[in-house]
Amino acid sequence: MRIDLHTHSTASDGTDTPAELVRNAAAAGLDVIALTDHDTTRGYAEATAVLPAGLTLVTGAELSCRVDGIGLHMLAYLFDPEEPELARERELVRDDRVPRARGMVAKLQELGVPVTWEQVARIAGDGSVGRPHVAEAMVELGVVGSVSDAFVPEWLADGGRAYVGKHELDPFDAIRLVKAAGGVTVFAHPLAVKRGRVVPETVIAELASAGLDGIEVDHTDHDAPTRARLRALAGELGLLTTGSSDYHGDRKAVRLGECTTDPEIYGEITRRATGAFPVPGAGGTDR
Repeated sequence: MRIDLHTHSTASDGTDTPAELVRNAAAAGLDVIALTDHDTTRGYAEATAVLPAGLTLVTGAELSCRVDGIGLHMLAYLFDPEEPELARERELVRDDRVPRARGMVAKLQELGVPVTWEQVARIAGDGSVGRPHVAEAMVELGVVGSVSDAFVPEWLADGGRAYVGKHELDPFDAIRLVKAAGGVTVFAHPLAVKRGRVVPETVIAELASAGLDGIEVDHTDHDAPTRARLRALAGELGLLTTGSSDYHGDRKAVRLGECTTDPEIYGEITRRATGAFPVPGAGGTDR
């Protein structure tokens, strides 16, 4: 089995629609794909409606969190999307995205970058606007060569010159809320230092004590020594280890299935979840 547990669609900051995403996953030879858009479950219905036979969909989300001034992302799998407290927190994060993006546009303009809100809104379309959309606007203007090049201290990285904060969950609250909704939590790319500051291992240990289920080890932003250290840390803390592409379509040069999760780990995630269950593809109708 080939299992990719971290992907994004146009419901947040990917470039594939949810329908295109699942079709592309099947074409890439995947057996299981998780849809984990940022702070939203809006892509579930479209992905499920056209889910190809032979592909299983894991519903999820990537939750925006912050602890001790450091941003981090928490992957939440198979939770009840209607659970009110978790739904309310996701809505607070989403509602803060537009004023945040407008604030980044204003900062960039002050720095001499002629980006406009209209340009960013066009790029975001119906998705939840975020930094990647601002970054793509900078690419269009020739300010940076790629979306990744915008995520540096000079521009949009945490604490960068054009960075603006937003409402984010405390990760300990995120674990509590996801568990209350019957879901499973995995700390996404925990040591991706190229993205900015990362939490110390002591915080990962505290999260494990609070009920964190796993950490994402095999990720393109982790080099081989980092993966080895994370795998050892997971063993010490009794955490599951996952692997994923963090696919964003054309926005990043990462292929579906570039990193994958062991089937036994996937089985354990599904065993722990009670809020929702994986959806087997039945060859949905095209739309």
